[in-house]
Amino acid sequence: MHRQLYEKLRAEILAGHLKADTRLPPTRMMAEDLGVSRNTVITTYDALLAEGYLESRSGSGTWVATLPADAVTARNSVGRAGAPSLSSRGMRMAAQPRDRTIPDRIAFHPGYPEIKAFPFSTWARLLKRHARYSHEDLYGYHWVTGHPRLKAAIAEYLRASRGVECAPEQVIVVNGTQAALDILARMLVDEGDICWMEEPGYIGAQNSLLSAGAKLVPLPVERDGWSLEDETRPSPRLIFVTPSCQWPLGCLMRMEDRLRLLQIGERHDAWIVEDDYDSEYRFRGRPVPAMQGLDKSGRVIYMGTFAKTLFPSLRIGFIVVPPQLADGFKRVVSNTGHYPSLLLQAALADFISEGYFATHLRRMRRLYAERQKVFVALCRRHLADWLTIDENDAGMQLVARFTRALEDEVLWRAAQGQGVNFSPLSRQFFHSPPQQGAILGYAGIDPKTMREGINSLRSAFLALESSGALPLDRATAAPRGC
Repeated sequence: MHRQLYEKLRAEILAGHLKADTRLPPTRMMAEDLGVSRNTVITTYDALLAEGYLESRSGSGTWVATLPADAVTARNSVGRAGAPSLSSRGMRMAAQPRDRTIPDRIAFHPGYPEIKAFPFSTWARLLKRHARYSHEDLYGYHWVTGHPRLKAAIAEYLRASRGVECAPEQVIVVNGTQAALDILARMLVDEGDICWMEEPGYIGAQNSLLSAGAKLVPLPVERDGWSLEDETRPSPRLIFVTPSCQWPLGCLMRMEDRLRLLQIGERHDAWIVEDDYDSEYRFRGRPVPAMQGLDKSGRVIYMGTFAKTLFPSLRIGFIVVPPQLADGFKRVVSNTGHYPSLLLQAALADFISEGYFATHLRRMRRLYAERQKVFVALCRRHLADWLTIDENDAGMQLVARFTRALEDEVLWRAAQGQGVNFSPLSRQFFHSPPQQGAILGYAGIDPKTMREGINSLRSAFLALESSGALPLDRATAAPRGC
């Protein structure tokens, strides 16, 4: 109680509301007015006296002390002109857009996995194993690039399932995809460097590269694939691609384009960052091997995440770097603190090595394939007046195109009012005129929730029609991309 009173009086003094030479009530009167004990008030006054906020005057009580003028005005001028500003990098980072989930609005946020089907009892047992009976040093600053057993498990998994050529020493375990992108931008990009960025492309990669001072040059992705050959495009320092399941269109980069991209990287002496964010979810045939396995010159840097295969709040991702970069990345990860809990890493190592990860992936692959069919059928049945949507061979989300002239941000705001969240397609364009559409995630919602969400989305369309914001005549849909 005395601490609360102390904080309140101190704040009033620093804010200038209790001015210098203001006499405070006697301790007995203050205690009666507040309904607290006199000892509480005495303790508060003593603390403020000791710190110089109050002063005791013999025979006349306790008074607010005279403080330096800037001690009071500084509290009132926070955020005003004259306060320190952010750095150039800080301002660039703060200015970047973000695309986030909203509590109680999972439908239809893209990239969100099915959480309820995760084997939490198994996960809890593995965590308990290491939390209670750990014979490893999991509670210090060791292994900043990742727990050795997890690095080995990731390397083995990537070799077997993704065709990635790597040793455990090349695996860098980090706090998720954005941490990986932040580290890569710091390590590989200088102010003013040219970076080729897929258009449309992943907004998180755009933010990290722009924050590092890169100049982004669009690498267009169309229905027929990536537009790689363009003599007018300046020489890049880095090329960012999602070849196994292009974000957000879901395209698969053909083998001839992968080989051509590797040649381009060699010709320009550029780094190629391969983001393999959800390639595990291919529903027809086997997942296509990663481009990194084709690289013979050591310029492809591969990154992945467990946010899509397990659950987002796990915050564990990884980077596979060429051997010559491993030591430098170790130092950077140590300096930035971008490494997750070793306790979680030890449990995840067991989850992979004991076969639970592979089993969970197989279950989710079947589940997501079924859900995609149901989702597409529901959209075609209830939303065909406003959008078109097709099945895809991979991924956790689909792109819907509008049949009428409509800005996706307008629909997004209307959908928010109906309790539905999705990602506007236009946000994924950085240079060319944005295409309009909706990126709809279906993986993390059961059929019942799908129907409810689609009905809510239908209500949003109808509300836009009734308000005149959506024309009643059907227009030619925008190009579908891949």
